[in-house]
Amino acid sequence: MPTHPPVKTAILSFAHLHADSYAHALATHPGTTLAGIADHDAERARRKAAQFGTTAYESYEALLASRDIDAVVVCSENMRHPQLVKMAAAAGKHVLCEKPLAASVQHGQEMIDACSKAGVLLMTAFPCRYSPVMQRMKAVLESGKAGKILALRGTNRGANPGGWFCNPAESGGGAVIDHTVHVTDLMRWILKSEVQEVYAEISNGIQHANFDDAAFLSLTFDNGVFATLDASWSRPKSFPTWGDVTLEAVTELGTVSMDMFSQNLTLYSDKTGRVSWHNWGGSMDYGLIGAFAGAVAKNEPAPVSGEDGLRAAEVALAAYRSAEQTAPVHLPL
Repeated sequence: MPTHPPVKTAILSFAHLHADSYAHALATHPGTTLAGIADHDAERARRKAAQFGTTAYESYEALLASRDIDAVVVCSENMRHPQLVKMAAAAGKHVLCEKPLAASVQHGQEMIDACSKAGVLLMTAFPCRYSPVMQRMKAVLESGKAGKILALRGTNRGANPGGWFCNPAESGGGAVIDHTVHVTDLMRWILKSEVQEVYAEISNGIQHANFDDAAFLSLTFDNGVFATLDASWSRPKSFPTWGDVTLEAVTELGTVSMDMFSQNLTLYSDKTGRVSWHNWGGSMDYGLIGAFAGAVAKNEPAPVSGEDGLRAAEVALAAYRSAEQTAPVHLPL
C-alpha cells in the first residue's frame, strides 16, 4: 500500500488505445485518483468522464489551470505530445507521456527541457517494464546465472490499430514508430547500453497503403551486443489476439526467453464467430501508474525518464532513415 496521499491525476486526450487502461488504473490504484479528463474531441471527453465517474473539462487549458490536479497522463495522437507536454509543464503539472515520446529528436528534447525548466517530472509510458515476467527475466540476467549476454531477439508484432495510427501526419509514421520503442526500451534497460547502429528493412507490403506496416531492425549496442527486432503490424484480423511482445537473450550458457502475454485464456465465442485470447496475468499498466504516482509523491526521479523515451524513439527514427538510405545509420542522430 502507498504511504502517500493519492496523486490527483488527469488524462489529456483519449485518442490513444491505452488511455482506457490507464484511466482504469488511475481510478482503482490506492496511490492515485482520476481527477479529470480533457480532450480536443469534446464529446469523447464527456463520454469518457461519464464512463469513469470523473470531471470533463471544456479544454486542456481549463484542466491545467485547476489546482485540484497534480499530474497528467498524455494519451493524444503522437504529433500532439510536444504541445501538451509543454502546456502541462508550464502549468506545473507532472507528466506521464504515452510512447513514442515524440516523432522527432528535436521535439523530444524540447519536451525534456521544458519539464526540467519547470521542475516537473517527465516519465515515458513504457508499461512493459512493469510486466512481472519481464522483471523476472531481468532479474535472472542480472544475477549472472545465465552468463554474459551475447545477442538479443525481440518481437512486437501486432494488428493494425487503424485510425490516426495510419496517418503519418498525426502519428509520425506507421508500425515502426509505434512498435519499435517498447522492445528497444527493454533491450536498453537490460543491457544498460545505448544503440550505436541501426539497419532496417521497412515496407508497406501487408496492406500496401501509404504507411509502413512491416519492419525488421538490426541493432548494435555500445557494449557489442547484437540484436534483432520484428516491429510490425503483421497480425491478420483472424488472429486470436492483437499482437505480442517477446524477448530472447542468447548468453554464454544458453538462452533466456520471455513471452509477455502468454498467460491467457482461449475463448471460442459464438457471438463473435471467432477464437480469441484473453490475458489473465498481472496488469503492467497498473504497475506503471503506481510507479509514476510514487515518484511524484516522493519527489523522486522518474523511473522511466523522458530521456529513456527519446533514446527509444531515436532508434525508430534511425530505422526510417536506414531504410530510406539502404544503409546502416549511426546514433546519435
